[in-house]
Amino acid sequence: MIIMINGAFGVGKTSVANELQKSMNNSMIFDPEEIGYMLRNIITEDIAHPSEKTDNFQDYQLWKVFVVNIANHLINTYGKILIVPMTIIDKRYFEYIFNGFKEIDERTFHFCLTAKEETIYERLRKRGEPEGNWCFQQTKKCMDGYNDRCFEQFIDTDNVSVNEIVKIIDEKVRTLN
Repeated sequence: MIIMINGAFGVGKTSVANELQKSMNNSMIFDPEEIGYMLRNIITEDIAHPSEKTDNFQDYQLWKVFVVNIANHLINTYGKILIVPMTIIDKRYFEYIFNGFKEIDERTFHFCLTAKEETIYERLRKRGEPEGNWCFQQTKKCMDGYNDRCFEQFIDTDNVSVNEIVKIIDEKVRTLN
């Protein structure tokens, strides 16, 4: 089983993923950001394709391919449920990864955590993000991007505890599974 937890930076993906992993036997967290950091270190400016010369490592052509391939290897090697927290708003990248995950395991679920803009900003401040940094700058893009129905199942996290969100995800996975 693969459980994708999507949403804007600061919405609570990592907190929810960590608590979900504690409550789900035989599960592990797979964070695709780690692949992005690796690619950013390997693919230097002089070898990057023009379309890859952005401020988003998801634009590296290999990023989405590696995300799916590594998920496949993790499941086949360790036999664990994958919990995948990620911020992904590009519909093409999302569909590539989601469909790739579905090929690995038909029991692939996607949840998009949402919150009001001010709630997200407050959470970013609480975690120590400098006001106006890259994460803050992405909030509006994320909120606009998540208007697309391809990102359903939405879970509003305003005034909802992490444990309540975990219960919602757990219940939806059980009923959809």
